[in-house]
Amino acid sequence: MSKENTPNTQERCPECGSALAFKSGKRGPFLACTAYPDCHYTKALHHGDGHVVKALGVACPACHQGELVLRQGRFGMFIGCDQFPQCTHIEKPDEPDHTTLTCPACHKGELVERTSRYGKRFFACDQYPKCHFAVNAQPIAGTCEQCGFALLVERKKGGKTVHQCADKPCSAIQGESAAESESED
Repeated sequence: MSKENTPNTQERCPECGSALAFKSGKRGPFLACTAYPDCHYTKALHHGDGHVVKALGVACPACHQGELVLRQGRFGMFIGCDQFPQCTHIEKPDEPDHTTLTCPACHKGELVERTSRYGKRFFACDQYPKCHFAVNAQPIAGTCEQCGFALLVERKKGGKTVHQCADKPCSAIQGESAAESESED
């Protein structure tokens, strides 16, 4: 028996009777039979439904028996019934805030404000998954003086707010050549 298959629990496999060992995979921790590859038994240690962060004190509109709770799931925060899996009610997240800026990559969609699963704010094209354009800083209407890209972003640099090209290969700070020529005089 290899070190990796050393049993570290008292539980037994319901299929073959061998000991179970803790493993870690891309979907989280699980128990696996130490008789693998002869036995393929696994048991997830979490259910993927998200752990409860806060009870909201509002009755579930679907089952009228449960209460709505705020959960932290695999893809971020969401509101669902505390009677899951009997009730699968989930509230739709708020609609993203639309900007009036057209996506510079596909020229069809608009940039919308979104929140990552870690709570970070970013702006992405509303035509996703057809268009994958996204920026982490506040987008500003304008054209890059250096490369002509049709979007700028607002960043803090050296205690000042500067406008920078949203095209990652360029990333030129706008008005920098004018500021350098003033400082030389």
